[in-house]
Amino acid sequence: MAQMTETADRILTTADGTPLKQALARATRRNKIRAFILVAPLLAFVLVSFIIPIVDMLARSVDNPEVQAAIPETVALLKDWDGTGLPPEPVFAALAKELSDKSKRSEIGRMGARLNYEDSGFRSLLNKSQRRADKVTSGPYKEGMIAIDADWGKTSVWKTIQLTAPSTTFSYYLNALDRTYDENGNIVMQPEWKQIYVHLFVKTIYVSLGVRIACLLLSYPIAYLLATLPASKGNLLLILVLLPFWTSLLVRTTSWIVLLQTNGVINDTLVWIGIINDANRIEMIYNMTGTIIAMTHILMPFMVLPLYSVMKTISPNYMRAARSLGANPLVAFVRVYMPQTIPGVGAGSILVFILAIGYYITPALVGGQDGQLISNFIAYHMQKSLNWGLAAALGAILLAGVLALYWLYDRIVGVDNMKLG
Repeated sequence: MAQMTETADRILTTADGTPLKQALARATRRNKIRAFILVAPLLAFVLVSFIIPIVDMLARSVDNPEVQAAIPETVALLKDWDGTGLPPEPVFAALAKELSDKSKRSEIGRMGARLNYEDSGFRSLLNKSQRRADKVTSGPYKEGMIAIDADWGKTSVWKTIQLTAPSTTFSYYLNALDRTYDENGNIVMQPEWKQIYVHLFVKTIYVSLGVRIACLLLSYPIAYLLATLPASKGNLLLILVLLPFWTSLLVRTTSWIVLLQTNGVINDTLVWIGIINDANRIEMIYNMTGTIIAMTHILMPFMVLPLYSVMKTISPNYMRAARSLGANPLVAFVRVYMPQTIPGVGAGSILVFILAIGYYITPALVGGQDGQLISNFIAYHMQKSLNWGLAAALGAILLAGVLALYWLYDRIVGVDNMKLG
């Protein structure tokens, strides 16, 4: 009994006398550190190229520092204004003082651009007032500012400044949903001629769904041929599927312009065959038709490859067994073969839909005015109008929509049933 107790109390050690438990913990820790060092470059890349831009986009969508940075004293005094009539004399005095400060020229310019998003004409008003504010050196400041420009005597101008004064705002999100604040701070619909973004979001989703369906219908037989043909012919077909990846996206899109234009290859061929006459050539470019055709062609490989990888794993014995039990080829294919390809259908559908919903180059080149999607307007606000807050809000809503659709897909189909091979 004493011998057994002595054996149980003995601590197992390594050859150098280190307790085995401690040595195993040290080795595990070294392996974890080594693994972390190996994946650190990838983590840094994902952080810099994905996480940080998304966080910055979300921050810009609510960031609103322009008015507060340009006229902080005026903003502080406007907090006590009840919104009726015109602000009191001290507010006009503070505004005249801050507009006459030449060191704030750039801040006033950014403030004018920000207020111009809410009401066109603010940039001109502020530029004019900034040039002449140094002439208003003594009271009454209210009459002096109104003498510079009569708009300073309008209550709506001051209400707009008061509403845009907070350092954070949801006005960009409201604009992205075709809504805005009225003079009293209530959420109202934009004028009808400004209601464009909700329609664009809906059109983008419909186009992405249409492209996904078109890619599925065209890719399914191709993937089936890839999986069932002999290796020599199947490899040749696979090379043809992969060939577009070796060509620039810009080149492929430009090629569709040559093919689809009114005097392009397709229309010339149809006229030559006699299907249409020269006076009734089909308009297939610079509209939604051209956008869908070009996007379907470009995104088809992303549907073919997941389908092929799943179909390649399906044993032909299933079809033979169904045929031996009396099923005709069509019934065997629909009831036995197709259900086994659902994981590939799900993977390809999600991949194509997510790529299509954010497409930019193809709609910009092929779509014209009618074929523009929400991504084109995001690029417009980033590059031309420089309304980065609205661009960020549009991008954030698009991201939220994609995540919601992905969650819905997971609830209905299940992500576990999706695989790439």
